[in-house]
Amino acid sequence: MNISKKFCGVAGATALSLFTALPAWAQDAAAAAPIPDKGDTAWMMVATILVLAMILPGLALFYGGLVRTKNMLSVMTQIGAVACLAMLVWVTYGYSLTFGPDTSDGLKPFIASLGKLFLSGITPDSTAATFTDGVVIPEYVFVSFQMTFAAITIALVLGSVVERIKFSAVMVFALVWLTIVYFPIAHMVWAAGGLFFEMGALDFAGGTVVHINAGVSALVACIILGKRMGFPKEPMPPHSLTLTIVGTGLLWVGWFGFNAGSALEANGSAALAMINTFVATASAALVWMIAERVAGHKASALGFCSGVIAGLVAVTPAAGNSGPFGAIVLGAVASAICFLAVTVIKPKLGYDDSLDAFGIHGIGGMVGAIGTAIVYAPSLGGPGGADYAMGGQLVTQILATATTIVWASVGTVIAISIARAVTGLRVSQEVEFEGLDLGEHGERAYNY
Repeated sequence: MNISKKFCGVAGATALSLFTALPAWAQDAAAAAPIPDKGDTAWMMVATILVLAMILPGLALFYGGLVRTKNMLSVMTQIGAVACLAMLVWVTYGYSLTFGPDTSDGLKPFIASLGKLFLSGITPDSTAATFTDGVVIPEYVFVSFQMTFAAITIALVLGSVVERIKFSAVMVFALVWLTIVYFPIAHMVWAAGGLFFEMGALDFAGGTVVHINAGVSALVACIILGKRMGFPKEPMPPHSLTLTIVGTGLLWVGWFGFNAGSALEANGSAALAMINTFVATASAALVWMIAERVAGHKASALGFCSGVIAGLVAVTPAAGNSGPFGAIVLGAVASAICFLAVTVIKPKLGYDDSLDAFGIHGIGGMVGAIGTAIVYAPSLGGPGGADYAMGGQLVTQILATATTIVWASVGTVIAISIARAVTGLRVSQEVEFEGLDLGEHGERAYNY
């Protein structure tokens, strides 16, 4: 009887101790599974929508206003269609190849696996890490945010080939290009284990992934496609700079989602990216118009728009990696160099980059990517630590830039060659003469 009472007492004490320990277990479980902050989540959802606004209507109006009247709808349709295609490809296999589980072989630095094919394993409760330990956002939000980056990058490439490329060729090219160019580069730069990520390359919001990638691809594509009929002898001025300015404004506004959103949190890093996106762009816009005056021309609306985009492009990799005054200098330098690329180098080389995708995005992206190593220095107001070594970082940035150039060039040759084999690539002379709006889509932008 005494033994039984003693046993019951011990059992009761043990049970009581277990119940007492439950809160500790709960705390451990909570620590192991951080909960997304609603403020960060709300900001990232807004940032994602802002990037979408950069594509439609921002880029569609910006590019559409720059072409001739007979081709406006074709440009806007191409941009919208490839963006939609990119979204579907992204959720099918693009996200997995970019941010999915590591491959089991030597491909890890270049591409991920298909472990998240069709977003397998992702639920409303899944989370994605940010840059702060223990801070997460819903994975669906991260998937959506990165999806808009893929969509706008392929749309940017089209700026060099508009007014003469078939709609079917655009779609085939986009599918192949996203698969063999964009997803690997995005993985190399932004995924843990990626080649550039492990090298320590600085690319806050996509200088290499988006702008160098798109700009170099645009140059290769337009060279292979050939010049527009009449280029450069016939004048081909923008049909509506009003729409281009509207598109420019929408791009600038949306770019805050692009740059500040890349902090993945509503924090000081996002705030730094925000102010840099203001001041670098303002600097670049004014410098472009000054360069026009120095070259003997009037300061133009087109120059203003070009300068705005050059500044936005250059500050993209440096958005959270520079102080405000470093961003001002970077925007100014990039604008001046892009101006020379568009007004001097392009005419001398004679290639027909219709809307200067390479001259602004390619060149501006290179200046921004390499310049980030300079403006990151704490001595120049950047966020680098006291032991920051500018020389070593410069080498890293140059290697990342060079690798992106080579990868994008080779991949674009493959993608455009496949598009040519499947579709013929270029519209007929009759369609090009009457305009792609009617010839490819059976519509007119304006009924007069």
